[in-house]
Amino acid sequence: MKKFTLINKQRNRIKIFKSFKSTLSQADDLMEIEYACVYKRSSKPVIKGSRIETLEKAREEYKELLADGWKKTSIFNSYL
Repeated sequence: MKKFTLINKQRNRIKIFKSFKSTLSQADDLMEIEYACVYKRSSKPVIKGSRIETLEKAREEYKELLADGWKKTSIFNSYL
């Protein structure tokens, strides 16, 4: 699974959706969601935290963020 990066309209908050890597067999259907902030447009994003969700809940949150106006981006993939 690829890593998806979403950024909000003000371009100051980022959410990164990526697959959770673990040796446990139960972790196959889990996703890690990381939160990042950008204090200046030219600065490197700062990771504030992360959480582990099931694949279904992560998909729901991803769809909700897209509906709220967040956009998919690849700008910050080189920094992360």
